[in-house]
Amino acid sequence: MITNETIVALSTPPGAGAIGVIRLSGKDAIAIANSVFSGKDLLSQPTHTLHFGLIKDGDIVIDEVVVSLFVGPKSYTKENVVEISCHGSNYIIQQIINLLIKKGASAAKPGEFTLRAFLNGAMDLSQAEAVADLISSDSQAAHSVAMNQLRGGFSTELNVLREQLIHFASMIELELDFSEEDVEFANRDQLQELINKITIVLNKLIRSFELGNVIKEGINTVIAGRPNAGKSTLLNALLNEDRAIVSEIAGTTRDTIEEVLNINGINFRLIDTAGIREATDTIEAIGVEKTMLKISQSAVLVYLFDVLNLTANEIRDDIASLYKPGLAFIAVANKIDLSFSDRLKELNLPSEIKFIGISAKENQNVEELKELLYETVIGDKLSENHTMVTNIRHVEALRKTQESLDSVSQGLINPVTSDFLATDIKQALYYLGEITGKVTTDDLLDNIFSKFCIGK
Repeated sequence: MITNETIVALSTPPGAGAIGVIRLSGKDAIAIANSVFSGKDLLSQPTHTLHFGLIKDGDIVIDEVVVSLFVGPKSYTKENVVEISCHGSNYIIQQIINLLIKKGASAAKPGEFTLRAFLNGAMDLSQAEAVADLISSDSQAAHSVAMNQLRGGFSTELNVLREQLIHFASMIELELDFSEEDVEFANRDQLQELINKITIVLNKLIRSFELGNVIKEGINTVIAGRPNAGKSTLLNALLNEDRAIVSEIAGTTRDTIEEVLNINGINFRLIDTAGIREATDTIEAIGVEKTMLKISQSAVLVYLFDVLNLTANEIRDDIASLYKPGLAFIAVANKIDLSFSDRLKELNLPSEIKFIGISAKENQNVEELKELLYETVIGDKLSENHTMVTNIRHVEALRKTQESLDSVSQGLINPVTSDFLATDIKQALYYLGEITGKVTTDDLLDNIFSKFCIGK
């Protein structure tokens, strides 16, 4: 899949700006850049150096530029790489790219620079995917998770397990060569111990996907409750701005309102919803239907209730209709500045449901609610050295690895011949290899790298 073509693309975002960076990669990258550069002879310059000069098309000066040289293999792609920093005019950028193509370069496809880095051994496949996650990270936590994967935290853990499995696979393959002698080179008890050890790690990684995915995408947090509970006032208080219309008229919010709140580096996607009640018109009915849909899609549900006007039985009925096992649920009593009824002590909420009293209007305990949101979802689950899975492709491969190892384990409990054990171990190795790119297909690579931006 590696070609000898030299590729070129704009690596900075499209649009006018102070500077644009045009990147070339390939065997002839330096020679092509040198053919349009008026300054030092780039072919005789050392790697990792900067050079000021002109880009010229014949006698026509296109721009003053700074050229960065990275001589392979000491580059991002392990090929010769040239980066041309020019003025950020769309016209200038296009003129330079067109000139470089005329001199022999080809327009890069999405993700082709990182694809070449992977194919040339600069990084494995999970690290290459982390590059895309790093570019799209929009919170401290998402950045930390992507950086850990880019630096090989995930790959290292998987490669250790894979090497140990390969050892047993080779021993069992050796048994097949001596099948007539009926000998065992692979210790079955040690193999079972290894499978148990790997299963623990796989379970940990698979469980981490739930948290890793919400960190990557943001945590859907729905604010739900009856009309006039103060949902829009709470949204405004959490955001510290007047984002939603606040009115004493019941049913003011007819559609969902979505905003992002960053708490300790985690993005919570707050969703203010229409009040839950029997709708009085068609439009409100649509709003209530949307509310129930958003609740079903939420990772966290903030049930807000008016402590003044609801009885304990009404609150319990609401919670019973909204709560589902596994859903992070926070019950929030609003308007505690006016009254804090003793009947709340009679609620007997399930232990999985967390409770807090606030006044959204007076901004009382709103910061404490933010802390409770963070603790409910994240708690102490994040650490710099904690490996976390954020990619659905990875978690599916881990599950398939687990299924193959379960088959190996069953083959040890109910003894089967070495060839069946070898087949199941090979299958487990295949799925582990899919994650880091030890095993790849062109279709898989096309699917992954086509989602990258051009220029990366």
